[in-house]
Amino acid sequence: MAGHRLLYAFPEPLPLRKARAVQVVNTVKALADEGLDVDLAYVPVAEGDDPFAYYGIARPETVRLVPLSRGLPWPFSAMRFHSNRLFLWRLRRWLEARQRVGSCPDVIFARHVKLASSLLTSFPGIPLIYEAHEVFSQSAPKLHAREKRVIESADVVIAITRALATSLGNFFGVSREFVFLPSATTLPDRAAEKNWANAAREIVYAGSFYDWKGVDDLVAAAQWLPGYRITLIGGDDKNIDRLRRQIPEGGAEILFTGHMAHREVWTVLERACIAVIPNRAGSVSAFTSPLKLFEYMAAGCAVVASDLPVLREVLADDEAAWFQPGDAKGLADAIRHLSTRPSVASDLGSRLAIKARQFSWSARAASLRKAVEAIAVQSGRP
Repeated sequence: MAGHRLLYAFPEPLPLRKARAVQVVNTVKALADEGLDVDLAYVPVAEGDDPFAYYGIARPETVRLVPLSRGLPWPFSAMRFHSNRLFLWRLRRWLEARQRVGSCPDVIFARHVKLASSLLTSFPGIPLIYEAHEVFSQSAPKLHAREKRVIESADVVIAITRALATSLGNFFGVSREFVFLPSATTLPDRAAEKNWANAAREIVYAGSFYDWKGVDDLVAAAQWLPGYRITLIGGDDKNIDRLRRQIPEGGAEILFTGHMAHREVWTVLERACIAVIPNRAGSVSAFTSPLKLFEYMAAGCAVVASDLPVLREVLADDEAAWFQPGDAKGLADAIRHLSTRPSVASDLGSRLAIKARQFSWSARAASLRKAVEAIAVQSGRP
């Protein structure tokens, strides 16, 4: 595999307070550890910063940073105007320069459908791996033709859930092979030490507070959990203030941490006993492969989860305390079920920590490496 170079094109700022940024930097590192040379094209937040350092990750020597601004060029750079088209323009110039000196990447990896479509048009001779996270055309019909072309023409299409692979094929009437590759997680160096007898005070949710995430339902569930403590990690000031006003009197204590650096989230998860995924049913939840699920598992937490098909793609019947999406009382009952049975919760956490080994970043990168190898053979560049 030595000598093959992959360009990971990410037209967003790094670092970024989103789970997808965690996925990007960990995937790039793991691909490098698998023996690939990787160029990471991204939007820099500050000149000279290494985005890997923000996440506490040592950047491998075989990873080359390619910072590309989304702003206007000089002398208009002082204007506060940003566009992904400018990122693409700079990426094209960079690739054209690599082509002129004979050092073009062997394959391009993209997870943004507009970017993937443009790269297929501009560089048809460079194989493309597209990682799909949703059916964008369902909410943006104008993208239909471009997204269909990407699904039809990309050399490899990765779907983060089986439900998404099925929907992509059906929606676009495309019959092709999809690579099923869910999210992944860092594996801790040691097993977490938890006080399972105090599980009612060690309940956590980590992530954004969008409506479909169901955090409102978790706050509502507090009314049936007096004496409990629930820690909510993430959210912006506006959503935190909104949720504070919803906290029921006499219920569980709810702590808001606000944004935390990713490595700091791990310190909370190592202590937490019960971790919650309260997603509501809907079009977004139908395809999600939540990073938090795999991190909860790796941290040895007992999981309480909405009974959604995409979550059951990962977890078996006995690998979560399930409740119906949107049912705050059912959510409270599921939390109480685990908190009042510490031996059951402890056993569940231990089993999930073992299962998480299947979903490491290195395991995910190994699957991606095989895809790159197959492309190399097909293109005559083994």
